[in-house]
Amino acid sequence: MKINNIGNSGINPYKRSLEKMDQLNNAKKPLDKVEISSAAKGMQETSRITQEREAKVAELKKQVESGNYKVDSHEIAKNLLKYYKGV
Repeated sequence: MKINNIGNSGINPYKRSLEKMDQLNNAKKPLDKVEISSAAKGMQETSRITQEREAKVAELKKQVESGNYKVDSHEIAKNLLKYYKGV
């Protein structure tokens, strides 16, 4: 006697939900992006703080190269204590 497939044994009841999940996962999601205006870029490049910092670095560089730069160990210790105490 031969028994043929009877009923739904050849159908996967979860196949449809798996296909939906695959479609959702493969769908393109919008990407986040940040745009900085040209005015903001200009403010960053020509800020007063940047100019002052560059001048200070140039002065320190001259002092180090000429051998005139002196380190104040008491000032360093005082600032370290301030930093670690959170003052």
